[in-house]
Amino acid sequence: MTIRIGNAPCSWGVEFAGDPRNPAWREVLRQNAEAGYSGIELGPVGYMPEDPAILGEALAEHGLELIGGVVFRPYHDPAAWDDVLDATHRTARALQAHGARHIVLIDSISSRRAPTAGRAGEAEQMDKAEWQAFRDRIAESARIGSEEYGLTVGIHAHAAGFMDFEPELERLLDEVDDKILKICFDTGHHSYAGFDPVAFMKKHIGRISYMHFKDIDPEVKARVIENRTGFYEACGQGIFCNLGEGDVDFPAVRQVLLDAGFEGWCTVEQDCDPTLDPDPLGDARANREYLESIGFK
Repeated sequence: MTIRIGNAPCSWGVEFAGDPRNPAWREVLRQNAEAGYSGIELGPVGYMPEDPAILGEALAEHGLELIGGVVFRPYHDPAAWDDVLDATHRTARALQAHGARHIVLIDSISSRRAPTAGRAGEAEQMDKAEWQAFRDRIAESARIGSEEYGLTVGIHAHAAGFMDFEPELERLLDEVDDKILKICFDTGHHSYAGFDPVAFMKKHIGRISYMHFKDIDPEVKARVIENRTGFYEACGQGIFCNLGEGDVDFPAVRQVLLDAGFEGWCTVEQDCDPTLDPDPLGDARANREYLESIGFK
């Protein structure tokens, strides 16, 4: 069995392609390789070059494989559908060009949901018609990725969006064909939402195609939930700590993967504020060393 460990540009604070605070993409590739990773995600489409020749040469220079990419768009907003479709196709084309396998769908942050991140019992719910339209937009994006581009599509729950809490994720999984939609399981977001990542993995491991590794500082989590702190402000406060320093049981996560014969990529995603994290390279290296210490090679 082979589990490979990668990282992602969000660990260097890259959330949006046009953010002037972003570090240079070539420097992120260099540091990712220096920290001991053999793969990296695309980041938001447009951050790295969409010309395959340019990006391919840079990946080869650092001995890196492109793992996948994320469509982080407002699936909850019907007026944004053209933007969602554009991001789906552009991300899928970029991944296909480099032989990457995984495209990850994430409903981005909603002002209606932001105050109740981590508060499942208080969160506003969609009515039946809104949910069905939301579900169908996710399903169409999944169909495009899987059928038109031959990618493995994973849904990813995310704090402060409408696909956040475990019951919502399970409802979607029940209603969308598993032939087109798998799970990209994020350990940190599941903990942030107030649920047990290991228990969810045991229940749904057969549908998990890809993993995002995050850890959660329980003290910061309790504070930001109590104060209804925004997601990006929580990142700036260090809610996503280095792996092994928070409340996610990574040895148990590893055991679930081993028991299931999981093969493929697990990608570190330590979302941070690029202006406040003084040492993303050091964090990336520490996360790699921690994973090696518990048996990930």
